[in-house]
Amino acid sequence: MTLDDLIKSINPEIYQNLKTAVELGKWPTGQKLTEEQVGLCLQAIMHYESSNDLPDADRIGHISRESMPAHKRKRAKEEEQLKRSIAVQQLH
Repeated sequence: MTLDDLIKSINPEIYQNLKTAVELGKWPTGQKLTEEQVGLCLQAIMHYESSNDLPDADRIGHISRESMPAHKRKRAKEEEQLKRSIAVQQLH
C-alpha cells in the first residue's frame, strides 16, 4: 500500500479520530502519542484536508483574522494587498 492509497482510505471518521488524538496527545486507548506519531498524524490530516478540499476555516492550524488582535489584522490585510499588487505587476 502506498501513502496515496493510505490517504485515500481515510474517511471522515478516521480523520476526526486523528485530529482528536493529536489535540489530546493520546490515542482513544489512553496511550500517549510519540513525537513521530504526532508528525505522521499531522501529515495524514493535512493530506486528507487538501485532497478533500476542506474550507480553510476547517483545516488544522487555521487562524481566523477575527481572532487576531486589531493591529495584526491590519498588518495582515496590508501584507495581502501588497502580495496582490506584486502578483498583478508580475502578470504585466
